[in-house]
Amino acid sequence: MTHPTAQSADIALVLEGTFPYIRGGVSGWVNQIIHAYPEHRFAIIFLGSRREDYGDFKYPLPANVVHFEEHFLYAKGSSNEEPLARAGDPVGHALVQRLLDALAEGPANAQAMRAFEAVVEQMQPGGTVQLTDFLYSRRAWELICDNYRRHCADPSFVDFFWTVRIMFQPLWVLARVAQQFIDVRAVHCASTGYAGFLGGLLAQTRGVPLILSEHGIYTKERKIDLFKSEWIRDNRNIFQRDPTELSYLRQMWIQFFEWIGRYCYQRADPIIALYEANRQRQVADGAPAERTSSIPNGIRVERFSPLRADRPAGPPPVLCLIGRVVPIKDIKTFIRAMRRVVNQRPDAEGWIAGPVDEDPTYVEECRNLVRSLGLQQNIQFLGMQRVEDLMPQIGLVVLSSISEALPLVLLEGYAAGVPTVATDVGSCRQLVEGLDAEDRALGPSGTVVPIAQPQQLADAALALLGDPVAWHAASRAAVARVERYYTDTLMFDRYRQVYERALTYAPGVA
Repeated sequence: MTHPTAQSADIALVLEGTFPYIRGGVSGWVNQIIHAYPEHRFAIIFLGSRREDYGDFKYPLPANVVHFEEHFLYAKGSSNEEPLARAGDPVGHALVQRLLDALAEGPANAQAMRAFEAVVEQMQPGGTVQLTDFLYSRRAWELICDNYRRHCADPSFVDFFWTVRIMFQPLWVLARVAQQFIDVRAVHCASTGYAGFLGGLLAQTRGVPLILSEHGIYTKERKIDLFKSEWIRDNRNIFQRDPTELSYLRQMWIQFFEWIGRYCYQRADPIIALYEANRQRQVADGAPAERTSSIPNGIRVERFSPLRADRPAGPPPVLCLIGRVVPIKDIKTFIRAMRRVVNQRPDAEGWIAGPVDEDPTYVEECRNLVRSLGLQQNIQFLGMQRVEDLMPQIGLVVLSSISEALPLVLLEGYAAGVPTVATDVGSCRQLVEGLDAEDRALGPSGTVVPIAQPQQLADAALALLGDPVAWHAASRAAVARVERYYTDTLMFDRYRQVYERALTYAPGVA
């Protein structure tokens, strides 16, 4: 596939594992943003794991994307050369040692951040901290051995050694990307993590304004992944293992992502969250408070508002979960809740509308659960659907996720007059109950329930579907809330100001 290339662009969007390969969520927002500003020339820098982990584009590149490049952080090296023994650069080794000593003082240590900045700048080609030294030098070996002896108690040395390699090697890939980066006037990252690290490095070495928009909090999401991961070894025996404590390797990974997140926070201005609770979390994680703000997602309400006229007089007994069939959406809790719903409402239907190709094993587990609960006649896996086709037919949009930011699917349901039952994650409570007094005065637009509680989810759904007065009141509140606070026009106006400020202060701009 041929991609557009250019020597320069106005804004570079640095994206990790999202647009254009993944549909929905952050990717949908990116697509919105690019289309909203046809006057700006965008470059897309996609960061992924391995090429084989991604299929085809899920979104065509808009006409104002003048440059696209992709980099895979764990791609196999093409060189078959035998690695040569080397001592390693003494200056680079001293920098790394200073960083490690500073890190022992804690994440808020200013000296540690200065040391980190010195190291990452020297990771670029021609610097004193080179990948070949990290992989093959005697000094790097001694450094790894020393840190294992001083800090690591539970894993084997082999596991520790390869964890260090896997953890840090992508930073050199990104340092090379930064050095070869096209000329841009501003960089906009949609997360911290590796994307934020690249953005921070560009801001540090080129003085390019860095905008950060966090939909979820990257470090929090990685913690969830790391808690559940089976590929991280824990070699403690049954007597050494405390279930309340994380293994050292898991702690290493968490601290690594916390550090590169803090590095991005120190370089970004503005730092944007989707909602107030996440803004506060950013500050707690090291973001300078004066640079933070909240800009909620918005939708094109007029796309869905005509659907209100197509709805039946009463709430249809159809509960619809719109989203990817993946563990973070906790589809199984929705399925278990449907068993209780159907026990009381045999006519109830549960629709699962979203892609089923991301985690085939989990999809099969969900299908097996449907069969084991005898719900084959009540639950349908619809695959990808036009949301506009679903909304007039359903009574509730259900969200059972264990982690979310500000889910657009709830806003789309609101615009069509469909209330929700949602778990208490991300901004869902704000969306359902309101943020401030003025917002709360509109009334609840559904019900918020705890995570992983199918009985409470079912009871909340039954209560709304079984009470037309309450359901219509929630529907009216939903419409009023989305029209007042969550339109795409409001979001685009705020980001237009962000871009104008960044481009005004870009290097070389008077």
